[in-house]
Amino acid sequence: MQSEAGKLHFEDVKVGQTFTYGAYPVTRDEIFEFAHAYDPQPHHIDEDAAMKALTRGLCASGWHSCAMFMRMHYDGWLSGYASLGASGIDEVKWLKPVRPGHVLKGRTEIVETRTSKSRPDVGIVRVRHEMLNQNDEVLLTMELSQFIRARGPQAAGERA
Repeated sequence: MQSEAGKLHFEDVKVGQTFTYGAYPVTRDEIFEFAHAYDPQPHHIDEDAAMKALTRGLCASGWHSCAMFMRMHYDGWLSGYASLGASGIDEVKWLKPVRPGHVLKGRTEIVETRTSKSRPDVGIVRVRHEMLNQNDEVLLTMELSQFIRARGPQAAGERA
């Protein structure tokens, strides 16, 4: 288990907080590499086919976009918290294509916080994520609940 010493806990998270992080450059080679391994649809692996597709050009797979977001999110926010994971993603939307040459950043807003009913040492933090490019165009949105360890049951409590 990763040490939680020096990490922020559930009590440090407040509704309304917004965090921005990342500067992730997207390359053509990375798009091809991911797509060939995991999502070999023509608009991800063939530039000519991509020009004729709905995306009108080469773009990253949606799953690749999620993976790039996760890397930025972990490095820029999650690694500083006593994270216990998540049970899933409630919603993900791919709004615009992620293209070679984009420089991505992430933004996370804390929407709600509450203590787990079955585990008072665990806080549930509802978040809304956005992934943007260098022009601040929102390319991806995601909503989920993140589990973060509380310092103690007496410190947690309902705060939504």
